[in-house]
Amino acid sequence: MTGPIDPKVQRTLADRYAVLLDAARTLASTRSLEELYRRTYRETARVLEADGFYISRLDAARDLARVVFYADRDQEQSAAVTYRGSESAVLRTGEPAIVNENVEGRSILTLGTDDSSATQSAITAPIRLHGGIAGAISAQSYRRNAYDESDLQLLQAIADIVGVAMENADQVAELERRRIEAERIEETGRLLSGSLEVGDIAVIVTEAALELLSSDGAHLFGLDGRLATVSASVGEQAHGSPTSFEVGDDLYGRLREGEAVVIDDVRQSRILPDVVRAHLLDGSLAAVPMVAGDRTTGFLAVSSLRPNAYDRQAVRLLTRLTAQASVAKENAELHSRLEVLSLTDPLTGLPNRRHLRIHLARETAAAVRGRRLAVVIFDVDGFKAHNDHNGHLEGDRALQMIAGILQNVGRAMNLVARFGGDEFLSV
Repeated sequence: MTGPIDPKVQRTLADRYAVLLDAARTLASTRSLEELYRRTYRETARVLEADGFYISRLDAARDLARVVFYADRDQEQSAAVTYRGSESAVLRTGEPAIVNENVEGRSILTLGTDDSSATQSAITAPIRLHGGIAGAISAQSYRRNAYDESDLQLLQAIADIVGVAMENADQVAELERRRIEAERIEETGRLLSGSLEVGDIAVIVTEAALELLSSDGAHLFGLDGRLATVSASVGEQAHGSPTSFEVGDDLYGRLREGEAVVIDDVRQSRILPDVVRAHLLDGSLAAVPMVAGDRTTGFLAVSSLRPNAYDRQAVRLLTRLTAQASVAKENAELHSRLEVLSLTDPLTGLPNRRHLRIHLARETAAAVRGRRLAVVIFDVDGFKAHNDHNGHLEGDRALQMIAGILQNVGRAMNLVARFGGDEFLSV
């Protein structure tokens, strides 16, 4: 038969129950993930010793856990910490754990930076959601034997509340992220559709990728066989010299097949060219091929100083940007070809009369301001007789030969154009 509960214990249970109710109300009303993590820490620290505290999120598909919030003695810390979920007993089994000694020998992530403030005991509870594990919460103490089973149960109850609140906050964050993404994608589309310069398109798409994927670098490369050439590179990790490098068989093969490439740790990658790995030094990278028809003409890449920065969502977004850039680039190249055709004499390859008029208008305006201007007209004597006697094909060859001579003897700054028939003009 169970005896009466000690009044002190009863008060403690009542206090903890009240805290759980407060925590449930507070966390359920929180819509920002960052604020949710912060409030979870505050609510936990009200009832549990928490010299150290962290929350991690688990990407089960990648077996990757990331610390998203970390506090040390009431001070929130920035922590770019990732670890394998399978290496944590709590994440692997979905069961809470308590450790009051020999922490260093257990599969638990610990806090503390020196011997005087190293974790001596800890409790960790899984964040459960829809039958799976979404992450973990851990409260840690810098003294031994700081926790008992009731503390572990309380932390698990808080973790269960956090799981529901986290799902709500995730949905709000996802809606906001999609709104911002849609606006930025639409803006990028307008900018790309209004640009007919390939260089401008490269800058527009890399700047959009840098912003949308919260990256430290965004890079657009053209591909000519295995030779990659930097078209544009922006951000803290902007690519410098050399501007061209050879792409290895593995990377080239994947890009040629239209496959996205995600590298979680640049230092460990053997697929990246040495020049790229040496430039980035650390962090992660994602790249998506740029395709025109059935050809891979280049690739768009983003890089981060943090490892494991890119997931399937990042690849999806990068693919959308690459598709927009591919269409815009094709349009710009088509416009450039049409412009060349409209300003070029098809027989001789020289600038035609339309091109000449545009150039003369510009040079005449400069002459009015004081710059010297000279115009020389060349008329081919006897061309009609030569043409009539030898035929039009021979006449065409003669005009092509004369055009080549005029181009070769003229200075680079001069314009040599076919004015019409057998007349040429040099400006």
